[in-house]
Amino acid sequence: QVQLVESGGGLVQAGGSLRLSCAASGRTFSNYVMAWFRQAPGKEREFVAAIKWRSGSTYYADSVKGRFTISVDNAKNTVYLQMNSLKPEETAVYICAAEPWGDSRLRATYEYHYWGQGTQVTVSS
Repeated sequence: QVQLVESGGGLVQAGGSLRLSCAASGRTFSNYVMAWFRQAPGKEREFVAAIKWRSGSTYYADSVKGRFTISVDNAKNTVYLQMNSLKPEETAVYICAAEPWGDSRLRATYEYHYWGQGTQVTVSS
């Protein structure tokens, strides 16, 4: 059974940085696509970034390119999202997702089978 547990969220000022972690267990994830989504109150869940675990190929939403970096640590079975230059409008619950098939270009919620519970990120102005 796949389990995804996020951590690292918190309160940060605009322009600040946070690093989110997603600890993955229950499978061998080397062929998986791992992603981060976010959901603000009253809004739909939106794609942030994805990575193909084996190849390290990445894909980002246009709104975060150049500021966010997704990466994996094979030894720790963990996916990270380094977020820099955060903006107040990026306040949301950030959610980790996993999909056994496909590549890093998967960006729709229905394309991912497994989801974590999320971690809250609040960016103050």
